Amino acid sequence: MKEKKRVQKELETVIVRFVGDSGDGMQLTGSQFSDTSAMFGNDIATFPNFPAEIRAPQGSLYGVSGFQVHIGSVEISTPGDNVDLLVAMNPAGLKTNLQAVHPGHTIIVDTDSFTRKNLEKALYKENPLEDGSLDNYRVLEVSMTSLTKEALKEVKGLDNKTITRSKNMFALGMVYWMYSRSTKHTIDFFKKKFKSKPELIEANTKVLNAGFYYAETLELIPNSYTVAPAKMASGTYRIIMGNTATAWGFLAAAEKSGLELFLGSYPITPASDILHELAKNKHFGVKTFQAEDEIAGITSAIGAAFAGDLAITTTSGPGMALKGEALGLAMILELPLVVVNVQRGGPSTGLPTKTEQSDLLQALYGRNGESPLIVLAASSPANCFKYAFEAAKLALEHMTPVILLSDGYIANGSAPWKIQKVSEMPEINTKKKVSGDLQSTWNPYDRNPENLVREWAIPGTANLEHRLGGLEKDKSTGQVSYDPENHEEMTRLRSEKVKRVADYIPESKVEFASKGDLLVVGWGGTSGTLYAAVKNLKKEGLKTIGLLHFNYLNPLPKNTGELLSNFKKIIVCELNTGQFASVLRNNFQGLQIVQYNKVQGLPFGNSELIEVFKSHLS
Repeated sequence: MKEKKRVQKELETVIVRFVGDSGDGMQLTGSQFSDTSAMFGNDIATFPNFPAEIRAPQGSLYGVSGFQVHIGSVEISTPGDNVDLLVAMNPAGLKTNLQAVHPGHTIIVDTDSFTRKNLEKALYKENPLEDGSLDNYRVLEVSMTSLTKEALKEVKGLDNKTITRSKNMFALGMVYWMYSRSTKHTIDFFKKKFKSKPELIEANTKVLNAGFYYAETLELIPNSYTVAPAKMASGTYRIIMGNTATAWGFLAAAEKSGLELFLGSYPITPASDILHELAKNKHFGVKTFQAEDEIAGITSAIGAAFAGDLAITTTSGPGMALKGEALGLAMILELPLVVVNVQRGGPSTGLPTKTEQSDLLQALYGRNGESPLIVLAASSPANCFKYAFEAAKLALEHMTPVILLSDGYIANGSAPWKIQKVSEMPEINTKKKVSGDLQSTWNPYDRNPENLVREWAIPGTANLEHRLGGLEKDKSTGQVSYDPENHEEMTRLRSEKVKRVADYIPESKVEFASKGDLLVVGWGGTSGTLYAAVKNLKKEGLKTIGLLHFNYLNPLPKNTGELLSNFKKIIVCELNTGQFASVLRNNFQGLQIVQYNKVQGLPFGNSELIEVFKSHLS
């Protein structure tokens, strides 16, 4: 019989999703596919999605862990909607993710996991591999667990659990062959990760290769595919996760400012990786303190700021609530401090591993008294670096706390990041007063008349002794003052100081149409999906739609009102119930502002946004 010749097809983009139990290694599998594709030169966006339970019941619907990867030879700004390939390691993974796969596309399943018990856990009455419900898909039924055991039967030193857990590498090997990826990067990863356990290097390598060659010989796969490298600006790139980029941005700010970096933090999902990353960098003079609670985390950072360090504390929504009182203290002291809030689904414990944008009003107003702060928001895994650096710069140059908002989607997601040289980054001019003059009068709350910033006097500096505390203080001396008029003046000064930061941040820019019928507005981590949707509509010939995305939330850029007024209708898209929309309505009257909101623990989808925007343009 004549062998059927396989054809290699070139694709512009591909979306792959790996799903299975939280113990099936889907995050590792997805990250390896991402890293390998990045090494090849593809542009990438990823979306890890995992359960809140440390170890959910095996086979359960709510215990499914997933990792989606979007690779392309063109610009990629979103993990994508419609999955081209779904790899489902069990029935629960298939059940909860099938809706993302369009008919005609490919599903790979581990048939060994489709037992009666697992089908019942996934609430299947019949086996979907047998009842015809998958007839509209190209289903590759593979006995991955059995084939993994066969591949490892001669490897010594492995128990049955370790052998079974290696099946994710069999799936990865198949996907590598299907999309013309090399296995070399992953094998090098095994050698580094398991250098003290050679049996695991051998096992994972064997299974990865077994999956690769199995796909090569499988007659059910008539084609392999290739995605060419993307055209990107010249430079050295690496794939970076948002939390890692945030940590590195602070490292760069410490280097640029000449200060030591102090992080006082209490671990909380999904912000903990910032603490983990900074703890690795003691050789850069980083001091990390894992506090006993959120209050201790922020108050230790306030102490570090008082002592002259670049002071950081990290948290998520529930921890932000606990830090509120101490954050007000840092504000009234007028000390530089950066508070990172990696937002997650709320309220209370809410959805710890899912994304949301529902802490904006908390960041703007969530403290007692009149306590305005600078608020920024990162909008992609890569620019978490930029806005961490910018948050530190603004805190140090304007002597006030800064809140940096991230979210679970961009914190755990990854994308290519062009490595930057610290020497090419903006200068950071700290307000430290390095010496006192016995012959002149110095007051700790005397201010620069242009930006109202006070000087930063470090304890132990001769002739700069002063009193500091949470009670209201005299506008110059810093001594405790209960004078009514002084309190009102200090309140206005602290507010005006934050407002004047607008003179030191860039103005906003509208992308696509600069004026027209509809302006899409977003902030923070929705940037990629909003951009992709508007770009698609532009390609379809809709020329009266623009996009305005915000990273500076308080104060807003000076030209915000002007840009908004150039459009007949404004649609504000948020992963909450309309918090930024209410801010815009309060600040800019007479505009037609509508909302599109989603509170499902998931990012916006490209197709849903296109449909919504078209309805407002019709």
